[in-house]
Amino acid sequence: MTDLPIISARGLTKVYRTGDVDVHALRWLDLDVGRGEFVCVVGPSGSGKSTLFYILGGLMSPTSGIVMINGKDLFKMSDSERTKLRQKTIGFVFQEYDLLPSLTALGNVEIAREIAGVHGALGKTFDDILRLIGISSRMNHKPHELSGGEQQRVAIARAIVNHPAILLADEPTGNLDTENSRAVMTVLRDLNKRLGQTILLITHDPEVASYANRILYMRDGRMETRS
Repeated sequence: MTDLPIISARGLTKVYRTGDVDVHALRWLDLDVGRGEFVCVVGPSGSGKSTLFYILGGLMSPTSGIVMINGKDLFKMSDSERTKLRQKTIGFVFQEYDLLPSLTALGNVEIAREIAGVHGALGKTFDDILRLIGISSRMNHKPHELSGGEQQRVAIARAIVNHPAILLADEPTGNLDTENSRAVMTVLRDLNKRLGQTILLITHDPEVASYANRILYMRDGRMETRS
């Protein structure tokens, strides 16, 4: 890892106005993630972890604070610059697979390349990634022909097809049973160990978090210090 964190947040706050009440989702939060790390942020519902996820991905603006992604100030960019950064630098995996039902698994992966303006064959490197993920034989199937675990692995393939520096995952096992959850987490751990993929994963599940190199705990919009 380089000395410069690939993700760095300083003084993040997020305040929602609900009627006459201010709801503080994030409270002066600091965070660093090194290149090649696999970090899990664990917290109960309402702890602010999903708000953190959306801000780090440039999908939501903080009330105050700074986010640096790969050395670039995320919220000094224009909307179009942030969109380009997301397309090239950040891959997203969500609890919902959000696969297009009319397309095969391969079609769902390729559409991410089209959106990013990437053309040409996927190539041997990505074939190797599909084998690592364990879905190389399922790429001509449509989503309704795939299990939940297979659909989530297709979603992971879609997220990394453009070789993003960062993979952000928000409760990626939330819709899966125990067996499929463990299979998906094994895939993410292998992507980190074998390919050096930087991963920041949000979860409420301690077993899911155990796959990471480092675990951070959130409560009431802050990172907790635990021994």
